[in-house]
Amino acid sequence: MKTIQAVIFDWGGVLIENPSPNLDLHCTKELGVPEDAFARVRETHYPAFLKGVISEAEFWIRACGDLGVPLPRVPSLWGEAFRRAYVPRKEMFDLVVLLKASGYRTALLSNAEEPAAFYFKELGYSMFDVLTFSCLEQTAKPEPEIYERTLRRLGVAPAEALLIDDREECLDGAWAVGIHALLFTTAEDTIASLKSCLSRGE
Repeated sequence: MKTIQAVIFDWGGVLIENPSPNLDLHCTKELGVPEDAFARVRETHYPAFLKGVISEAEFWIRACGDLGVPLPRVPSLWGEAFRRAYVPRKEMFDLVVLLKASGYRTALLSNAEEPAAFYFKELGYSMFDVLTFSCLEQTAKPEPEIYERTLRRLGVAPAEALLIDDREECLDGAWAVGIHALLFTTAEDTIASLKSCLSRGE
């Protein structure tokens, strides 16, 4: 069995608290629509937005058209909502720093929209060797291509990488291409589980 050389981190739900509930709530308040109505149009148009197939502006044109409401008053409602919902888990970012200092390759692999990806880059995190965002790749987890591109950028074989994610389907996508995967539960338990995996050489 090859030794793990790289650790790949999901963003929302792992490195930060899941932003979706508060993000959606902010958007529904700004648009003045019921949460269930927004959820329906989000489900319809979000996949194309997530993969960067359509821009945020086009997403709101489609969503607001379906909802029968005016377009958002702010230039980037999604970006504004994401920033308000952003709650980092310091211990997880500290873990990335520790891994990199210990000689591991590190990557962020996130299903993220363009405004969120731009915000990540604004924050200036320097502990990642590779950044892969679905909105810039036109593919998203659990599709194989986004994992394979991340591996190529890291310069490691699938068996030399481990993904930490909070969604089972994303873990399944990793296993399908040969990447080891670990389900995020709590920061404390996940850090302990990762250290155990690395000490066993898995």
